[in-house]
Amino acid sequence: MPQLPARPLAIVKLGDTFPQLRERRGDFEHWMASGLGTTRLPLRVVDPRRGDALPPASDISGAIVSGSHAMVSHRAAWSEATGRWLAGLVAEGTPVLGICFGHQLLADALGGEAGDHPDGMEIGTVEVELAPAAFDDALLQGLPTRFDAHVVHAQSALRLPADAVRLAGNGFERTHAFRIGARAWGVQFHPEFDADVMRGYVDHLADDLRSRGDDPAVLRERVRQTPAASSLLERFGQIAEALEDARQAA
Repeated sequence: MPQLPARPLAIVKLGDTFPQLRERRGDFEHWMASGLGTTRLPLRVVDPRRGDALPPASDISGAIVSGSHAMVSHRAAWSEATGRWLAGLVAEGTPVLGICFGHQLLADALGGEAGDHPDGMEIGTVEVELAPAAFDDALLQGLPTRFDAHVVHAQSALRLPADAVRLAGNGFERTHAFRIGARAWGVQFHPEFDADVMRGYVDHLADDLRSRGDDPAVLRERVRQTPAASSLLERFGQIAEALEDARQAA
């Protein structure tokens, strides 16, 4: 029997980075594609903000949902539609990885709540600590108990869905990672950022940071590479590949 073509891994683009950074480094979808490494799965970028149709679960091997400068709590039509689509993927057992806005949207769509963090913005390179449930989690197992990650967010998954499993957090953000169902994850941090991109965000937001009493120069100096956090994109791709291989062998 001839081998079926591999179904694409969808990169769902829900936002754009700042123009100056995009001109120099590309955009969210480029960073995520790079983080996936040498995946054998074809990649398909979908942007529901511009009217792209979200593919049915049967047509994709998995989905990575990007961050955004929009807010889940604003209930934009494209955001709500993507949330309903994500709920359908989870019900089908399709691998999902939501990043930042995607993390919050996944929680919100499955019965949790996303909204403004009571302490405002978390930005820079921070330490994240695994919860006990992460040690046998398919995506996070094997990571150091504490690891560095890049963050920039003012909203959070304030309440997880009832059947979600919290996987990581820190003193500022209780839920930096969670799983719902067998293979759907949200991460509040940015595995697709490298140190240069993170510094770009600190520089762009410098005036806002000063206005709240933070020193952008100090935050910039604390930025460092985050190999453990960055490894999650490739790990997610391997999970989707393994499931696609099993489908081919069935």
